Amino acid sequence: MARALALAERGRATTSPNPMVGAVIVDDEGVVVGRGSHEVAGGPHAEIIALADAGPRARGATLYCTLEPCSHTGRTGPCAPAVVAAGLRRAVVAMGDPNPLVSGRGLAILRNGGLDVTVGVLEAEARRLNGAFLTRITQGRPQVTMKVALSADGCVGPAGGQPVRLTSAVADRRVHRDRAAVDAIAIGSATLLADDPLLTPRIAYRPRPLIRVILDRRLRTPATARVFSTLQAGPVIIVTESGAAASVRGERLCRAGATLEILDSSRSFASEALARLATAGVNSLVVEGGPTLQAALWDQRLVDRVQMYMTPSVIGPGGLPWWAPADAIIARLHDVRRTTLGPDALVEGDVHGID
Repeated sequence: MARALALAERGRATTSPNPMVGAVIVDDEGVVVGRGSHEVAGGPHAEIIALADAGPRARGATLYCTLEPCSHTGRTGPCAPAVVAAGLRRAVVAMGDPNPLVSGRGLAILRNGGLDVTVGVLEAEARRLNGAFLTRITQGRPQVTMKVALSADGCVGPAGGQPVRLTSAVADRRVHRDRAAVDAIAIGSATLLADDPLLTPRIAYRPRPLIRVILDRRLRTPATARVFSTLQAGPVIIVTESGAAASVRGERLCRAGATLEILDSSRSFASEALARLATAGVNSLVVEGGPTLQAALWDQRLVDRVQMYMTPSVIGPGGLPWWAPADAIIARLHDVRRTTLGPDALVEGDVHGID
């Protein structure tokens, strides 16, 4: 199963909105006769690739799969019937698939087909691997990562001044590597007005468009924002409210290339925005700023992961503090990991833990 999980990892950044899945087929003598991973949404699933790799050697063998084989026809055919037809004797599955289109049906097909089925091997690792997919399926929103770069005195930059670069080149490479892997990044309108960022993946290769999201309920984003010069990198979605969208500024933003996502102002703006992104197939979202937006998401329990880039830089008097003391947030995290990145340190952890 560990080998199957490693195979599944090959699909990071390319399988979304599908989960990452790996499969290994082992004969009765313990020899691996088939391997497969789901590598791109719309492409063949891991089980089908592993069966093709094993060929006739699959008969009587054991399938190790990181997720319950699917039982429905989408862009590809169902996997569970194919596993039964191949004549395997046993299936070991890390976890069931909570997708309502599957949700136990795949396991039932295997059992009804005569396979001995075991579920739950390395389940925690499998859940962590597909945490973003599981969040979208079970909670109806993307998995949200709150990312911040902090100075040694707990600031994100100078208050009301020009933006400053806090992180080193080594840390920047990690930031862009993460951007290359997620479905979307988001900022609030205040961050856009203060920093005018490009919001593009650089340094690291990204094989598909990156969705850039601006949460802007009053539609303050100017049509001259630099992000509109980067539409080749991916769409720019501005989430706003119905009254603002009907303005002349809304028309200008559409001409500049923005896609307006218009929400009902009577609902929670943040949670409704996340629900709309999930409907569009966004599994993973990194919220890069600013403090007001991040505080709102945290207070509404909409943050799943935290990434803090701790730098030795000092902003000094007049700095803009983050919305909370870093130590207080770190104390709330599970499975805290610390990584040295040149002069900086990345502290990251899970908010809710792994069930």
